[in-house]
Amino acid sequence: MTESPLLIADQGAVRTIAVHRPDKLNALDSATIEDLRAAFDAAAADPGVRVVVLTGAGPKAFVAGADIGEMAGLTPAEGRDFSLRGSRMMRGIEKMPKPVIAMVNGFALGGGLELAMSCHLRIAADSAKVGQPEVNLGLIPGFGGTQRLVRLCGRAAALELCLTGAPIDAARALQLGIVNRVVPAAELEAETMKLASQLANAAPLALRGVLDCIDTGAQTALGEALEYESAQFGLVFSTDDMREGTAAFLAKRKPAFTGR
Repeated sequence: MTESPLLIADQGAVRTIAVHRPDKLNALDSATIEDLRAAFDAAAADPGVRVVVLTGAGPKAFVAGADIGEMAGLTPAEGRDFSLRGSRMMRGIEKMPKPVIAMVNGFALGGGLELAMSCHLRIAADSAKVGQPEVNLGLIPGFGGTQRLVRLCGRAAALELCLTGAPIDAARALQLGIVNRVVPAAELEAETMKLASQLANAAPLALRGVLDCIDTGAQTALGEALEYESAQFGLVFSTDDMREGTAAFLAKRKPAFTGR
């Protein structure tokens, strides 16, 4: 029986999904891409899960890239299919109705950086390295790297990373807006779980609304996006969580959100 390329564990309402391919520095092959898609579908459907943390097993890599051994023999049509498979899986993560935090514990290169960028938030160890080195293989980013980089850090930085293929350290990634936070490597797990717990205790439907509005608005003209936000704002007034949150604020107590 083939060993699963994922390690999945729950801690309260936080589910951790770790890519576990130690002999490949957690590189993404077709089987791992499919397992990630299934794992995120399951997390989205599980009412007990409020936040997902995605990371790489071991101390060296988050995900070192796509599996070059698998890619090397692909035809043009197969290459396109591989790209679409990975890109659709990552778009699924991006559209998750629950917050997803990338815990970047080491190398996040090529497909690994693309995977991290598909998550809603990214916390990196100060020892992490990120980059899009595909040009060094005669390739281009195929899982959304050219598109998400330009949206996160602008055209100039996206071009530099993709054209040179040179990795950057975590401090530079923070400066460019590719990651949200950088912490000492020894504190990475604790800091990530602290943030995950904070989000897990927040109002799930409100978080879902924020994720939906930001994702929709990023692809929509401002006027239309503002109308969409107002509609979603109105919808949350129908929730028990909105009543609980406002009542708790007025009573000066901590709210207990139920996701209803």
